[in-house]
Amino acid sequence: MRITHILASGLLSLALAACSGVEIRPTPVDKFAAGNYQYYRWRTEPLKNTANSSDPVYSMDPIMRREVNKGLQSKGYILDKERAQFSVDYLYATGMRDGAVSRETSNVIPYPTVVPNRQVNQAVVDNSIALGGVQETSNIALQFNDVADNKEVWQVIITKIVENVNRIDTTELNDNLKKALGQALKPLPAAN
Repeated sequence: MRITHILASGLLSLALAACSGVEIRPTPVDKFAAGNYQYYRWRTEPLKNTANSSDPVYSMDPIMRREVNKGLQSKGYILDKERAQFSVDYLYATGMRDGAVSRETSNVIPYPTVVPNRQVNQAVVDNSIALGGVQETSNIALQFNDVADNKEVWQVIITKIVENVNRIDTTELNDNLKKALGQALKPLPAAN
């Protein structure tokens, strides 16, 4: 009975993660692991919003830096500008998705098929409508570069569908970034 409960909890958490609307696409960690890194620095200084812009990047920057620092330090990496062996930087850009399903999505087939003994129900109809329109996305490319040769050693791209373009909720932004960056940094090895 206990094993059934554990399996059910695990499947539920996987299902919820799959429905979160966040795609995380890391590159292989081979180059990064081969560098035997221990110290890092940020490639740029924190953003200052001197013009009181409503651009979401100004709300996102301190959260990104805090969560990336927390994730790297939990793996034993040390933030040290002077001894840094790799630098951390990110790019933020909005994008548009035309309702096409991501190629990384394994449980949704992007072309029409016939499934025997399957009736079209309201959920299928609702999903086809929801996925059919143009959707705005927020995209973050987190990139690590070797300081000695300025070459990229690791990158992860995080994409999330924006649910309400006209409202920036910093609490929701904080929660989403915390979860997404936690997942994104998982493949990295511990510091030497």
